[in-house]
Amino acid sequence: MFFKPQDGHGLPHDPFRAIVAPRPIGWVSTVSRDGKVNLAPYSFFNAVAGRPPMVMLSSEGLKDSITNIRDTGEFVINLATLKLAERMNETSRDHPAEIDEFEPAGLTAVASTLVKPPRVAESPAALECRLTQMVPLTDLSGDAGERLMAVGQVVGIHIDDDALTDGKFDMIKVGTLARCGYWDYQVTTELFDMPKPDAKGGH
Repeated sequence: MFFKPQDGHGLPHDPFRAIVAPRPIGWVSTVSRDGKVNLAPYSFFNAVAGRPPMVMLSSEGLKDSITNIRDTGEFVINLATLKLAERMNETSRDHPAEIDEFEPAGLTAVASTLVKPPRVAESPAALECRLTQMVPLTDLSGDAGERLMAVGQVVGIHIDDDALTDGKFDMIKVGTLARCGYWDYQVTTELFDMPKPDAKGGH
């Protein structure tokens, strides 16, 4: 089949997010200008550079997280894992801005080292980030609607020592989650090694 997205697909559910998958989950903690903590998962999230490490997340709608990042310039990405899946999902509820999602999800907020937003104590890894760009996502007609992409530089990284195996971050041990299409998620249970043909040394 072929379809133009603006004309509709004729399927029971939109296949786009299932095709562009799996995607890392941007489980982002922020603090508003007046000090209110927010924690929410974002489906459109990824790493975009390595030197320095940089990440991006985008929001369809001016939600609390993207507004807090725009206003304060800081955020934390907490790793979502199978063990934390239900609690991560709980933080996706549309709570009023004054609700701290850590509490109803039964999560522990601990102070970050370099930024104001706290991180999730139960998560085996967290990235402390500072905003470098806030980019309106315009479509072909030039309309951005309420689509915003935040690009941040990772200024600090927390890793639970138990998440390391032979000096490598062990995605299988921690059960890293990914977002797929529809209501589907994926957990990392198997990896295979395939160096570049001209690779020299470790990556």
